[in-house]
Amino acid sequence: MLTFLLVIIYLSFISLGLPDSLLGTAWPVMRFEFGASLDFAGVISMIITAGTIVSSLLSDRMTRRFGAGAVTAVSVAMTAAALFGFSVSRSLFAMCLWSIPYGLGAGAVDAALNNYVALHYSARHMSWLHCFWGVGASISPYIMGAALSMQLGWRKGYLAVSVIQIALALFLFASLPVWKKARLRAAQSGDDETAYPPVGLLRALRIPGVPYILTAFFCECAIEATAGLWAASYLVEHRGTDAETAAFFVSAYYLGVTFGRFLIGFITDKIGDRGMIRIGCTGVCIGILLLMLPSASPIPSLAGLVVLGLGIAPIYPSIIHATPANFGRENSQAIVGIQMASAYTGSTVIPPVFGLLAEYVAVSLYPFYLAVFAVLMFIMTERLNAMMKKKNNPS
Repeated sequence: MLTFLLVIIYLSFISLGLPDSLLGTAWPVMRFEFGASLDFAGVISMIITAGTIVSSLLSDRMTRRFGAGAVTAVSVAMTAAALFGFSVSRSLFAMCLWSIPYGLGAGAVDAALNNYVALHYSARHMSWLHCFWGVGASISPYIMGAALSMQLGWRKGYLAVSVIQIALALFLFASLPVWKKARLRAAQSGDDETAYPPVGLLRALRIPGVPYILTAFFCECAIEATAGLWAASYLVEHRGTDAETAAFFVSAYYLGVTFGRFLIGFITDKIGDRGMIRIGCTGVCIGILLLMLPSASPIPSLAGLVVLGLGIAPIYPSIIHATPANFGRENSQAIVGIQMASAYTGSTVIPPVFGLLAEYVAVSLYPFYLAVFAVLMFIMTERLNAMMKKKNNPS
């Protein structure tokens, strides 16, 4: 049963990744129909992110009350409805309204499934889970691109993805008895995490070590998002790379993140979460140093971008998987939810700040900007490691 449940979870994470790339792919066409400015996509994205943060923070109460299976099914249904709503929207106001269930659905399912896998499955499945998110995020631009190239319009692209999401939602609702059996079995063995009372945001924040891991998670997502968004600008405008080569290596960066999570799934159980986080931080620092090298050739920077992607790969899933061990099973759902909120905040706020620096100071600050967050991430994770070591070995 656990194997079948794992298949359901993998499919759910593909569905979580599917909508994430659609707006960026379709917006250059969409905005002309609505008469919107190029930057209005940021407004829609911010509404989605705000909903995601809210539902992440509420995930502890929702999951304890309804169970991870029900939360996942309803959340996917909400995103499916929102995507369908996008496909029939005739105004920017309607798009903004549909962005609310879009974000609320995404955050709830993300927090619920991440915690469930952290509690019940090994670290390799956490790594592969996030690899499957990358699969979903990679598929949707091709669907939208096909709709646009065949002159079907962006609405048909959104409609196609919404149909896939609807099918997945129906499958998830049909699988609820499997989740129920797993929950009953966990309750009988005393392993049901939903049996504990909700922790609450303020209480969770007071747990020793939580501020460290939230800061580290914020930094990880800030690095991942900023590196991907501004890499091409740095390579073209500062390193003199042509646009085609820059685009190729930005794709290689994202491939490094996704494929890296697939590869580390084979070794992470042997090395452990803390070891993988240290390896990842080391890879991130090496990649940034290569980006900094004052070379006349762009090759070190191109290599550095790929190394940076590979370094980022194990950090996110390893931090999440270590949460029950670090903070207790009874607290993990609340803390994972807060971690998701911290992650979304970092990936939303920090990249635009660098955009201002690039515009008004210099794009050459790119690797140094990344280095600030890399150093802070390393310090926070090592402080947590020291705290956990002292806690487990008080003598």
